Amino acid sequence: MSTTRRRRAGVAGAIVGVASAGVAAAALAKRYAVGRIRLRPDLEASEPLGELRGRPTMISASDGVPLYAEVDGREDAPLTVVLCHGYTLNLDSWHYQRRDLRDSYRLVLWDQRSHGRSPRVPTDDNSIDRLGEDLAEIIEALVPGPCVLVGHSMGGMTIMALADRRPELFGDRIRGVALISTSPGRLGEISLGLPALVAKAVHTVTPGAVSILRRGGTLVDKSRQVGNDVAFLALRHLGFADSKNVSPTLVDFVESMIRSTPFEVIAEFYPSLVSHDKMNALSVLNGVPTAIMVGDEDWLTPVEHSREIAKALPQARFTEIPGSSHLVQLERPTAVNDALRDLLKRAAADLAADGDTGDGATAAGTDRD
Repeated sequence: MSTTRRRRAGVAGAIVGVASAGVAAAALAKRYAVGRIRLRPDLEASEPLGELRGRPTMISASDGVPLYAEVDGREDAPLTVVLCHGYTLNLDSWHYQRRDLRDSYRLVLWDQRSHGRSPRVPTDDNSIDRLGEDLAEIIEALVPGPCVLVGHSMGGMTIMALADRRPELFGDRIRGVALISTSPGRLGEISLGLPALVAKAVHTVTPGAVSILRRGGTLVDKSRQVGNDVAFLALRHLGFADSKNVSPTLVDFVESMIRSTPFEVIAEFYPSLVSHDKMNALSVLNGVPTAIMVGDEDWLTPVEHSREIAKALPQARFTEIPGSSHLVQLERPTAVNDALRDLLKRAAADLAADGDTGDGATAAGTDRD
């Protein structure tokens, strides 16, 4: 590769890093800064992040793509909670929710196609609509009764795609929905916290950069492996609202999930994320207990996007969580879990009113602040 091509690939890679990791890369990354941060007290150092496991299973989507899932919690619970993770993450991103809910509910956690432990299989369809179909198949295979769907970021969009394609599931099979740090559309217009002109330039250049770098995904992945300190500082400062106090262990945990997602996968999903528009599908959720949550400093799916969802669903309960950013379920799990427990109680009350057995269990456990 010529020097010019390397330079172009490096610049494009930096731009793509903004989209794939949900953070803006900064030139202030220095190794001594990382070392100094890691010497501070770390309240999460002993937390078994990514170590909680359930019963593993693999299902095959209708187009032949294998999907990895885990079933956890109480098999006799009247409600199953299905957790759908976000772009470049995996099912372990629900660590605190799994820890809090597994004693009282049946849980299904799954890795979106080509993410996490779902094997990388080349396919022509890595769209949000396809993810909605995958979710329908996960429910069919692993959920024996009524359920509540919980989606973060791309996982929330997956639920909206399911509502668009399979509205008949909502209200009977699906008894509640939580949409966390997500968007009904227009992601191509967000500023990423950048000045307007810079943001416009990023959105103009990024699709082309993604297309170019997709063809050299292996080379890009190698470059991502050696940039850990840069990624750590960028994610710490821009992926979490409370960057001064966020746990280095937690930052490492998230960074490792993002880094383990192959660049080709990041590139294949990116166009669908930008073109996503499911505003009209939200009406399907009317009458279904719904919780909307967002961090007040979310740069990737800004508060305004969640407010649009809340406006379309006036009966939903909207929680704007202070001092948190896009990874709110990890940064402020107490607030997220409280809102989830409230949603699950409402869904259980509806089940009881309909004459289903059991009145649901109240989630127990202690959260991290």
